[in-house]
Amino acid sequence: MFFTVLPAASSGIFCAIVLGLGRAVGETMAVMMVAGNQAVLPNGLLGGVRTLTSNIAMEMGYAADLHRQALIGTAVVLFGMILAMNALMAWVKRRIAS
Repeated sequence: MFFTVLPAASSGIFCAIVLGLGRAVGETMAVMMVAGNQAVLPNGLLGGVRTLTSNIAMEMGYAADLHRQALIGTAVVLFGMILAMNALMAWVKRRIAS
């Protein structure tokens, strides 16, 4: 099983990991409900936080001028993080394949 099934399924397993990480980064409402949606620095691991995606979702409706630009900057940072994560996964996949 380990020498036949796992090598054949490795591309599907890798794809599942990449999609799972992308969904975890992009999930807005579920994370917002669980994390507490507090725009403060947390005191510890169990303190409430506000994620980048929930910050954009909550404030874009009434943002104007500099506030809107800050939210777009937040979206660019989020995009950069996802792009870096995908590049890292592509690099790992190339290293595994060779």
